[in-house]
Amino acid sequence: MDPSLARRVLVASTEITSAALEDPENVLRLVVEAAAEIADADLGLAMLATEDDDGTLTVEASSGEPVVATLSPRSAAAKAARTGVPVMADDVTNDPRTAPYVPQALRTYGPFAVAPFGTSDRKIGALAVYRRRDKSPFTQETVDVLTAFAAQAGLAVVLAEGFTARQRVAVYEERERIARDLHDVIIQRLYGAGVQLSLLERRLGKKLDNSQRARIEEAVDLVDETIAEVRATVRKLRNTDPADSADLLDSINAEVRTAGELLGFPPRLHVAGDLANVPRRHADDARAALREALSNVVRHSGATHVQIDVRRDEKHLLLRVADNGCGIPSGVTQRGLRHLAERAKSARGDFRVVSSPNGTTLTWSVPV
Repeated sequence: MDPSLARRVLVASTEITSAALEDPENVLRLVVEAAAEIADADLGLAMLATEDDDGTLTVEASSGEPVVATLSPRSAAAKAARTGVPVMADDVTNDPRTAPYVPQALRTYGPFAVAPFGTSDRKIGALAVYRRRDKSPFTQETVDVLTAFAAQAGLAVVLAEGFTARQRVAVYEERERIARDLHDVIIQRLYGAGVQLSLLERRLGKKLDNSQRARIEEAVDLVDETIAEVRATVRKLRNTDPADSADLLDSINAEVRTAGELLGFPPRLHVAGDLANVPRRHADDARAALREALSNVVRHSGATHVQIDVRRDEKHLLLRVADNGCGIPSGVTQRGLRHLAERAKSARGDFRVVSSPNGTTLTWSVPV
């Protein structure tokens, strides 16, 4: 092998291997640029297998102007990717092995060579180089060098895929940790602070003038808004697939424990049916309904008994919270309840509140 060519291959392979660990997203671009330089080609293309795995290849990176092309499973590139055997042609548009399958975007080129791209265990696709029609064909030595380089570069890309996957897992784990801390610590503390403010307003009663009462109510509203914002952040951090099931039962137990600490007695909880696969949207709505109901019980009811029923059957998810308190006082803002009614309506569900001096019952249900 020409010593200068061998040196270029070594330098390119080293750069690509380093990029696989430092900048994996740009590895393919570096691979095709290096392939074009090594082969003294006008164009280098990385052609990767499609997700359908039907033998079709698509151009994912080019050394020059962007090329948009799809290669037939019967094309020379697809055969090289499938068999592991490189292909060379003096003129890609005239050679009977290649001519029928040349995309329009590549018909201005003549000399052509393609090598399998990947490893024995992970076939990525093919690495191809092209020269303009007025230039000399590729030599066998150049094709051999291209094949060796494609194998080394393929290994680097496989390393990059593994490195990116590990990075992605690390990011997901960190996002989940932050979401868990926000949900289990920050939201619970904010919730407790809001309830304590409401209890303080209630105990002071007539000792507060209108401006003082308004300031406390404004602080409570601000706490509620902050909780909603933190909850939205938690949903975004955990939102990998909207169809994923949520830990609804764990959330319900956490809400009930918090309410029990603030009430001074534990609410009674009865769960029927499987809550493990409730769609995320409905799980979020159910949590919001339970929190609003328990918040009203703690802040306004003076109840000594609270019964919570959660039922999931084949068609519906139902939540019912009943207490023996004094009912919802007149003049108390019901913005939270109106918001829950809107949520239920948007999900084609039902939301009802029955309140009297003998207690309040909140019923929320949606089809699932």
